[in-house]
Amino acid sequence: MRFALVIGLTTMSAAAAFAQDYAAPPALVPGLHRPLDELLDLYVRDGFVYYNAVKSDRGRLDQYIRALDGPAAVQQAKGSREEQLAFWINAYNAFVLQTVITHFPIRGRAGEYPAVSIRQVPGAFDRQTFRAAGRVVTLDGIEKDMLTPLGEPRAFLALGRGAVGGGRLRSEAYDPKRLDAQLAAVAAESVTRREIVRVDILNSQLSVTPLFSWREPVFVAALADKANAIFKTRSPLERAVLALIEPHLSGSEAEFLEKNTFKMVFHQFDWRLNDLSNRPN
Repeated sequence: MRFALVIGLTTMSAAAAFAQDYAAPPALVPGLHRPLDELLDLYVRDGFVYYNAVKSDRGRLDQYIRALDGPAAVQQAKGSREEQLAFWINAYNAFVLQTVITHFPIRGRAGEYPAVSIRQVPGAFDRQTFRAAGRVVTLDGIEKDMLTPLGEPRAFLALGRGAVGGGRLRSEAYDPKRLDAQLAAVAAESVTRREIVRVDILNSQLSVTPLFSWREPVFVAALADKANAIFKTRSPLERAVLALIEPHLSGSEAEFLEKNTFKMVFHQFDWRLNDLSNRPN
């Protein structure tokens, strides 16, 4: 966190109230993604977004998103693996922010999702299109066509998805030069979030996010062979999940997994909006 959070903001003065106490941070993410880095630092706390303030300040977000289809963006999207990963993760997270604030405040009627959810925006993931790096893309398309071929499973935990159950949206943009350290932090913190991992020793159960099953081929290809040998009889996806989370567990939870007597299940994804002003308990 690079500045003190301002609370008690009104709708009309939200962005201004944030800005008056805001000192620009060092240019940790130079170049193309610096505007997004500043926006995330300003309006995101512990994965939750002050969408009301972002909406009041949407000019900066829209300007950044326009730049995602410019010459520098095209060059980065054709660059190194780290440049491509950082570009598409940042683009995805920016497009989610834009989608939410365009429809904010959200209150829908689709019974299969919470009333306040990005899922109440029709076609948010599979039909709404954006322009990036000379392409027309959807959010689902970024995951399937851009990120999946890059073979980095941690990238899927870096996508905020506009939901409580998504990866924790960081208060910074992803930087190609620091990407591995940033994604390592994403993996490490996943075991501390019940939305991602729940170790239930009493009921001998390991409950994990369905995100792992949504992108199973990438997790399996990258991680299944890295699991502890004691898990060799488990399914490839179970081994991949265990390879990701086991190094970050300690104490009784680590000992519990090493007994290898637990059942792994997938819990329901939490599609409630990750809105800081109405943060769920």
